[in-house]
Amino acid sequence: MSNRLFRIDAGFQQYDWGKIGSTSAVAKFASHSDPSIVIEESKPYAELWMGTHHKVPSLNHDSKKSLRDLIAAEPAEMLGQENVDKFGSKQELPFLFKVLSIEKVLSIQAHPDKALAGRLHMNDPQNYPDDNHKPEMAIAVTDFEGFCGFKPLAEIADELQRIPELRNVVGEELSENFIKNYKEPSQEGSSEDQENRKLLQSVFSRVMNASEETITTNAKALIQRAESSPEDFNKEALPDLLIRLNKQFPDDVGLFCGGLLLNHCSLKSGEAIFLRAKDPHAYISGDIIECMAASDNVVRAGFTPKFKDVVNLVEMLTYTYGSVEDQKMKPEEFARSSGDGKSILYNPPIEEFAVLETTFSKGAGTRNFEGLNGPSIVITTKGNGYIQYQDVKLRAEPGFVFFIAPQTEVEFIATDAEFTTYRAFVEPN
Repeated sequence: MSNRLFRIDAGFQQYDWGKIGSTSAVAKFASHSDPSIVIEESKPYAELWMGTHHKVPSLNHDSKKSLRDLIAAEPAEMLGQENVDKFGSKQELPFLFKVLSIEKVLSIQAHPDKALAGRLHMNDPQNYPDDNHKPEMAIAVTDFEGFCGFKPLAEIADELQRIPELRNVVGEELSENFIKNYKEPSQEGSSEDQENRKLLQSVFSRVMNASEETITTNAKALIQRAESSPEDFNKEALPDLLIRLNKQFPDDVGLFCGGLLLNHCSLKSGEAIFLRAKDPHAYISGDIIECMAASDNVVRAGFTPKFKDVVNLVEMLTYTYGSVEDQKMKPEEFARSSGDGKSILYNPPIEEFAVLETTFSKGAGTRNFEGLNGPSIVITTKGNGYIQYQDVKLRAEPGFVFFIAPQTEVEFIATDAEFTTYRAFVEPN
């Protein structure tokens, strides 16, 4: 195989929730990597896509050939034969790696698992473009906030007692039923836990199916309460959050199904959360590195002008509930690297990807990596250095992206203390 390490150019997406102009990490990375890209200061830059997804395929920086075509020419060398056998594709990576720069809240959404994705794609290919699942992981690059999973049930019960507007939307009888009958703590999978999930589903369903008039009237009153009586809420940050979200999406159902039912999660740089298939979530603000199974399937609930599939959404969610801490990833040491700096592994409980963060807080130095049993994509997010394989030594600066073939031993060489990289990879085991 001719080239085991090479630079790639990643494409970007300009969705309207993205950060504007040069405030966006996506815009800065794209234009620094490719000086022909001129940042338009009035336009949003939302996502940088690194990988083989047909919508925005990455290109070899020098030859301008697409990564898909390069892999298709030598699938065993570029993906590893075991990955070809396991994931069944001879031209695609099983993951899609992204940078997101978020100015406005993204739609509250969940992603189907494989079985459901297959059914949705067959029945409605326009709204569900492929048959794959889409578990995903987010690593904060700057301070980040989002919604992730349902709140602990005691917190929801407390809100039903404190916030008349939520009670109005859910209805008196169901609110009382929830408050009286949920059981916490309960063992996951126990009969109590299953009853809890049914209760939570009935509350969520009622909110999602409420009439537009009911939502609008109560949303206006909810925002008035947030402005005039913030002490009515059980979390200090909640009134301000609701007011901010309402400015972006006035009188939206998302204030209830997101703001009041889902965990509000804040991550500092380097912290990560994993979002399983069928878990509701939304990103609110910040810059993140995101990795996901290669899919574009989204079932939306709120804060969106796009298609909302309420029936499938209410039906498909797992209705797991619990604290934000439960969903944060526990970074692990990565034993297959040595030398200066530090590499930590974010390893979610799925097969398609893991992500390595490598930093050099003490300044210049070299970190060595054994060859991995699969392909990887690397992005530099800060600082300067090089990535080297044998006599190939490539400069690495913010926004520079690289492909590394399986079984390729590389060195990451820092020339300053800022040098930070993220590396998504897949191995068959």
